[in-house]
Amino acid sequence: MREVISPSPSPPAGRRFRTLSRTVLSTAVTAATLLPLAAPAAADWSQFRRSPEQRGVAAEALPENLKPIWIHRLPDGAETTPAIVDGTVYIGGLSGRFVALDLKTGDEKWTAEVGEEIKSSALVRDGAVYFGDELGNLHALDAATGERKWLFEAESSISSSPNWASYDGGDCLVVGSYDNSIYCVDPKTGTLKFKVETEGHVHGTPAVLDGRIFSSGCDGILRGVDAKTGEERSTLQIGSYVAASPAVLGDQLVVGTFDNEVVSVDLTKNEVTWRYKHPDREFPFYASPAVTSEVAVLGGRDKMIHALDVKTGEPRWTHTMRTRIDSSPVIIGDRVIVADQSGILKILSLEDGSVTWEFTADDAFIGSPAVTDGIMVIAAGDGAVYAFTGTAPKKAANPAP
Repeated sequence: MREVISPSPSPPAGRRFRTLSRTVLSTAVTAATLLPLAAPAAADWSQFRRSPEQRGVAAEALPENLKPIWIHRLPDGAETTPAIVDGTVYIGGLSGRFVALDLKTGDEKWTAEVGEEIKSSALVRDGAVYFGDELGNLHALDAATGERKWLFEAESSISSSPNWASYDGGDCLVVGSYDNSIYCVDPKTGTLKFKVETEGHVHGTPAVLDGRIFSSGCDGILRGVDAKTGEERSTLQIGSYVAASPAVLGDQLVVGTFDNEVVSVDLTKNEVTWRYKHPDREFPFYASPAVTSEVAVLGGRDKMIHALDVKTGEPRWTHTMRTRIDSSPVIIGDRVIVADQSGILKILSLEDGSVTWEFTADDAFIGSPAVTDGIMVIAAGDGAVYAFTGTAPKKAANPAP
């Protein structure tokens, strides 16, 4: 195993440093080529939950008997999920450092200092990498060099990860903010296209399907928004504060709530089709679901992984972890990757929840795994970014499209 340590930046000099960080970006370019990157391949993990629908399902195999092949350490910790495109890992940390790493070695290709905590997982597309920060900046950097393309300023922090919505005639970079808004920004210029005002913080990442944006925020309202016009096509009160990001599969949306429920919504009828609540343990669902045509898997702050029949909401199995789970699971064929805040990382059988592999890190997992090219990458709370692979590939049973 190879360990790569990213040196700590100089400490910020109070508010003056933070103000300057809105307009000054420091980059260190070590990439061998500065050619523009193409759109991500189908198997890449180009954004939080891998696809605009946010199903959290890997598109290709992951070996069994995983072992760490490198560790890259970010200063001050990390809570985000890596994006992986064209052999490069993109991830930001709580120090305000954003890095591009070689997927095979963990070596830095470039580094950018943005000066604010980064809790927003990156989206990589069309040669650019997009992410938010705790000051409310939405950044667009060149994916090959780390140089700034543009900066958009919201009125409060952006923990939501950017998503991509295409519609007839254009594209929209959509993100939620703690200023009670959903923003649509031109991905090429950073120009605001529209803003949808909500009645609470928008912590989770909006899901996108067929030119519609679906966002469930802290006001408990699920909104369906036209990505071209910003018009609210539907609203549905689902009954509770929601911090998780929804997953969309066809005309069905699944999301967990802080009222200890998992909720399924028929998007065609705009109505709740089922609700799941554990009969004995009442704790919020903060993590986002992983969803296939058969099963929805979620981790809860009740220390349990819940596998539910996606059509009925009936429980198939539960698996108890050591402590609460804020990291969102990832389905790989007939297995599912899960992690908790004690630093336990496991792979479970999707059929019955039995453990097939386990690893213990030195700190909590809050961010989620990303999987591509036979490698899993995940960051721990102490800033350690781990890459795992094995030697005996296992073909995914039902890879995502």
